[in-house]
Amino acid sequence: MADPMRIRAQAAGDKVTVRVLMSHEMETGQRKDSAGKVIPAWFIQEVTATHNGKPVLVAEWGPSVSKNPFLQFVIKGGKAGDKVAVTWTDNKGDKRTDEATVS
Repeated sequence: MADPMRIRAQAAGDKVTVRVLMSHEMETGQRKDSAGKVIPAWFIQEVTATHNGKPVLVAEWGPSVSKNPFLQFVIKGGKAGDKVAVTWTDNKGDKRTDEATVS
């Protein structure tokens, strides 16, 4: 299982800014190891975010996204104490979900 995501969710007025740092190797499938063999592709394919259980973001990613990707988005209508959850699924079927409370 991958390391936990670092999620920060901060309210300002009726908007919540969510910042997420994901821990993932994100291999493209084009690099070679020291023996000259191709390193298989391994990358996040889908990212979803929910606000108090309601979906607010769905993103489809590919192999061109950098290692340990950073994502930032804004949710309208949020307030302190709300819950924001982020889930990613990679091309090998691994999945990670983490949650944060809006401050």
